[in-house]
Amino acid sequence: MSSPATSPIPSRDTEHAAWLALVVTGLIIGIAFIAVYVGLQRDPKPRHLPIAVVGAQLSTALRTGLGESVEITQVADASAGVEATRAGDAIGVLDATSPAAVRFQYAGAAGFSESGAARALVAGAAAHAGLTVQESDIVPLARYDSRGLSAIYVVFGVTLSSFVLAQGLTGAAAKVRLRHRLYAMGGFAVAIGFGAAIVAGPIYGSLAAPFPLLALSLTLLSAASAFATKALGAWLGPAGIGLAVLLLTTVGNATSGATIGYDLLPGWAQAVSAILPPGAAVRAVNEYGYFDGSHAVSSLVVLAAWFVLGLGLVLLKQYRTDRPATAAPAIAEPQLTAQGA
Repeated sequence: MSSPATSPIPSRDTEHAAWLALVVTGLIIGIAFIAVYVGLQRDPKPRHLPIAVVGAQLSTALRTGLGESVEITQVADASAGVEATRAGDAIGVLDATSPAAVRFQYAGAAGFSESGAARALVAGAAAHAGLTVQESDIVPLARYDSRGLSAIYVVFGVTLSSFVLAQGLTGAAAKVRLRHRLYAMGGFAVAIGFGAAIVAGPIYGSLAAPFPLLALSLTLLSAASAFATKALGAWLGPAGIGLAVLLLTTVGNATSGATIGYDLLPGWAQAVSAILPPGAAVRAVNEYGYFDGSHAVSSLVVLAAWFVLGLGLVLLKQYRTDRPATAAPAIAEPQLTAQGA
């Protein structure tokens, strides 16, 4: 009578390594989340805020008084400055209406932090020169997005749900075929992209981007997030999932430019924001919603690149995994035949 097979008992070191890795990963993610979000909120300072200014004298005075806080573009007249503001090339346009007054026409849709910083800088410079300031918001936020935060909430929701799906499918790799996992992530990207666009657009009226372009941006965001998470998990295991949390839901959303304007972020955060999916998605949604999509294509390219790269890495990993398995029968078959003979 044969004895029943018994499963090997894991050593105490193996058990300790398993839970210690989870604890350390959780601590790293939690501390990084707090450090990045709270750190960026501490003392944001404007860096090269783009402002259009009419006239050489006013341009020189503003550039001298504000230094690197602003990036002055001299324009021929107020109309040219308004056009630049509506295209998203400037936060506002400043021109003199009389010897004792200036007018600042700004884009509130650039975000409370950026437009607020620009208004404060202009007001300070005008007060120093003894001038009064007349303000007007020529690109206001959508009626149902009074704080300008809808974009970050929608982007965060799409990113998080796509990450959770990819994480779950990575854990179920032994039970679900690769092509079905890929179909699930692709189908989910379309569903969440259109679903989020319907809720935030036509239903709530919180995002002003045209529906097809809003849905496209959010679909690409979901695909970028899910396939990037899947690729990191496939190549790096649990560490890859932790890295996806740090890149997408922590650093990516904190530096997206929605809560702290892009031009108020430190240099490292600006560099990161430009290449991570959440930042690209926030810019695409706002560009299409308020600035005629003048710079949105580059953001869509970033999202598409993350999706394509993630898909490519997943397929490459599967190819490398399957290659030895397909080669093994060709070697083993002659041995079996010989034994049978």
